[in-house]
Amino acid sequence: MAFEFSDGLNWAMAAPFAAALVAPFAKRMLGHNAAWLLALVPSAIFVHLCGFIEAVAAGNVVRSTPLAWLPQYNIQYSLFVDGLSLVFALLISGIGTCVILYSGGYLKGHPEQGRFLSFMFLFMGAMLGVVVADNLITLFFYWELTSITSFLLIGFNHRYEASRRAALQALVVTGGGGLALLAGLILMSQVGGSMELSQLLTSGDVLRDNPAYTAMLLLVLGGAFTKSAQFPFHFWLRNAMEAPTPVSAYLHSATMVKAGVYLLMRVHPVLGDTTLWMTILPIVGGVTLIMGTWMSLRQTDLKLTLAYTTVASLGLLVLLVGTSNQTAITGAVLYLFAHALFKGGLFMIVGTVDHEAGSRDVTQLGGLRKVMPITFYAAILCALSMSGIYPMIGFIAKEEIYAGIIGTDFQSVILTITVVVGNGMLLAAAFVVALKPFLGEEKAPKKAHEGPVLLIFGPVVLSLLGFLAMLFGSFTAHGLLSPMANAVTGQETHLAIGLGVVHFNLPLLLSLVTVVLGVGLFLKVETIRNTKGTFIRMMGEGPDRFFDTFISGLIRVSARFTRLVQGGNLEVYLAVTFTIVAATLLTPMILFDELPDWPSIPSMHFYEWAVLGLAVVGLFAILVARSRLTAIISLGIQGFSVALIFLLFGAPDLSFTQFMVETLSVVIIALVMSRLSLAERDGRPKLQMVGDATIAVLVGAGFGLLLMSVTQGAFDRHVSDFFTSYSRVIAHGRNIVNVIIVDFRGLDTLGEIAVVMIAGLSVLTLTRGTAKRFRSADGDGGETRGLPGASRGEKGTEQ
Repeated sequence: MAFEFSDGLNWAMAAPFAAALVAPFAKRMLGHNAAWLLALVPSAIFVHLCGFIEAVAAGNVVRSTPLAWLPQYNIQYSLFVDGLSLVFALLISGIGTCVILYSGGYLKGHPEQGRFLSFMFLFMGAMLGVVVADNLITLFFYWELTSITSFLLIGFNHRYEASRRAALQALVVTGGGGLALLAGLILMSQVGGSMELSQLLTSGDVLRDNPAYTAMLLLVLGGAFTKSAQFPFHFWLRNAMEAPTPVSAYLHSATMVKAGVYLLMRVHPVLGDTTLWMTILPIVGGVTLIMGTWMSLRQTDLKLTLAYTTVASLGLLVLLVGTSNQTAITGAVLYLFAHALFKGGLFMIVGTVDHEAGSRDVTQLGGLRKVMPITFYAAILCALSMSGIYPMIGFIAKEEIYAGIIGTDFQSVILTITVVVGNGMLLAAAFVVALKPFLGEEKAPKKAHEGPVLLIFGPVVLSLLGFLAMLFGSFTAHGLLSPMANAVTGQETHLAIGLGVVHFNLPLLLSLVTVVLGVGLFLKVETIRNTKGTFIRMMGEGPDRFFDTFISGLIRVSARFTRLVQGGNLEVYLAVTFTIVAATLLTPMILFDELPDWPSIPSMHFYEWAVLGLAVVGLFAILVARSRLTAIISLGIQGFSVALIFLLFGAPDLSFTQFMVETLSVVIIALVMSRLSLAERDGRPKLQMVGDATIAVLVGAGFGLLLMSVTQGAFDRHVSDFFTSYSRVIAHGRNIVNVIIVDFRGLDTLGEIAVVMIAGLSVLTLTRGTAKRFRSADGDGGETRGLPGASRGEKGTEQ
């Protein structure tokens, strides 16, 4: 594998985010016609990426110059383009061009069209980042960004509860899967010894042979299955239809849901071709395929019909990748390419019908072929490709799929039956969308007409590309899809695509069976739609209802847990906090036998004993004080004793600072308490006093033992020498302590000041509220100062 470097790749990935900043201003100046200008961005990215086709087809990999991110953790912003990422990136940028234009016509006159276009570009940039990311953390960053931007797009009509719910649901499901993926990626990097995908992909069986393989695989599948809406996580994709149609067209064809399939294809060379891989993926993919296609035939909403077919198609792709069969994976590559074209076109067609005819309910539409002929023929071409009918690219894809799964063993037979039945139902759903609204008696909620050029440009281009990909089959095969298949399988693949490439063999026979089955289901679609059944409801709506139950239960449990641990009793909070502190200090020393040796009593001068005695007297005074004021003043004795120690050991600056801090602390606490009551200290039951005393002794013992451990170790002068050497040279200060506080730790000091300020404001708010209650209790509206012996304190105690 040879590498080529292109700095233009970084600029291409940054372009959508720049367009997101410009989009609102462009819309404000040009109105909906801003779409023509903004579409130049994805089209330029598309053209730039086309410049890599020749190099990638020759077996090379194009890389960007890595940018240091967190080099100490081997995390860098690095991108690479091989056959797999190139096709994905071309689909994202090419279809993105059509979708941006379509958005200009679909949301014409919408007051927030600029915001919508901005979100679309963010979405585009996130998905491009996913498919070209080389570093695993870069991949995860963009992966989660797709979830966040899809949340913004799905919830675009945020005034409606259904849109907000759908957006939240998509974020929770895909975001949760993303967390699993992060753990899997970290495991992969640790086992494989690299954070770069381009290096991991050449590691052979290192990941497969590691004992952590099962954990890695399950975590990666958790991310892929949630993102690509595999059963039972499929429900979020159906509900995402609350988004405007341009979002649906982009999300279902080239972005978001394809990210999970991309991930499975990407890691196949190092995680695939194992028993576990070839068991989980075909089962999950097969269930998703059958469930999705069956549910699609039961819908009357054309968008929901397409949504379920997307779920089914994603299941088919997962099933094929799960076989680890080279021919089946080649069929998956072909089908993914065809699916992006016809699904993007069909969603835009449904949106155009809804926009121009006033409904997307198939039971309210008919005969639109006469008034919307261009839309009708584009729908037919897309449906032919979706059905795998010659001469569209979907035909070759279906032939390759059948060639890859046919076999005489039990598993192959089951897979073949599953795929044939699923494809038959996909054919029926395709023609429900392409024929039902356009044939028969003309009917629509409003007078329909052909859409403007912004609405029909995308569907026409994408529908024609399904045919042109066959017409120019040599370029499609050798320039795009063969390198893509090589990257997924890790083996050399040779594809044959063209109008003359038709093999009269068993796959063709299965294709004919698929067509017959699909036509039969299409003719019986009304009966299927009216079918009742508990199992059907469970498959289609059960996971969706479970999500609501889960979220409701989570909220209830959280509320109860919060009431349990946040009961509103400050004494309990303090007791729990200090108990945890004591456990944190003492447990490691006890468990690991790290208790310090008991030191001998040092020889001290009489004045040093006097200072120690003063501290003990102050402690005793606090314990026996009968009023809060006495306890507060006695508390200051401890600080003054520490200040004297600093002074005796030659640190007058620290001593002065300590004196000031203790003096201010005593004054401020006394002033605060004067707003309450200083008359008597709070009475506590003896049992509580014993408990509090125990916690206090444990905390003190923990800190004392920790300090003894530190002082008994060797003193490292590295930090001290640094500050001594550089305080004068760098900070121009002779007082090292002040220099540390103001310069070297200036940001920390600012944070400490902010904390003190916030605490002061909080105390002020609390004492004002308390003062009002006391004045109310006085009954005369007068302001009592709350000094010792004042009636205000007594009333406050009674209250």
